[in-house]
Amino acid sequence: MSAKVFAISNQKGGTGKTTLSMNFAAGLARRGRTLVVDADPQGSAGQWAGLASDERPFPVSVISLGGSLAREINRFREDYQYIVIDCPPTLETDVTRLALSVSDAVLIPVLPSPIDLWASIRIADAIEQAQMSNPKLEAFLVINQLEPRSALSRAMQQALAEFEIISLNNVLRRRAVYRTSAIEGASVYCMGKRGESAAQEIDAIIEEISQ
Repeated sequence: MSAKVFAISNQKGGTGKTTLSMNFAAGLARRGRTLVVDADPQGSAGQWAGLASDERPFPVSVISLGGSLAREINRFREDYQYIVIDCPPTLETDVTRLALSVSDAVLIPVLPSPIDLWASIRIADAIEQAQMSNPKLEAFLVINQLEPRSALSRAMQQALAEFEIISLNNVLRRRAVYRTSAIEGASVYCMGKRGESAAQEIDAIIEEISQ
């Protein structure tokens, strides 16, 4: 069976792209063999996994992009059930375009403010272009770092309504455990009781996009 490929992308930095990539991949790994392709020149995903201890290795294999992205994906498609591509925070290279061309779905983390959402608008154009040659590509906005016990502002809801990309009902809240897990080279699934709520958020996102 060929792997289902997910791109995690936003041309705006600081939206939690790698945090979503690594924890989303860890959640998928509980369902099937999963690979992360670190296509970001900053190498954040690889650095994250590299912080894992020998006693608690990161639950997903992470490889750095060493050549053609399409060739790398095709090389591993038959060996994994899921592949997650952590894209660079820019549209100025071909990497994101190529990632969209080989993916089944793209998840776009955005911060819960209209300004941050509008700053991500160019990704919608890139997705629309990619869908011309890859019509199966689905796109989802993922609200990240929503303050606990707070709701989206009316302005944010209006901005989302103007965006031509589906916004998932499930969101990621601002939780210290996401930062702590990165420092420890772990996923929220490995953080015991303090990671339970975050793990439930990731699971809910996986279930929603699988429907």
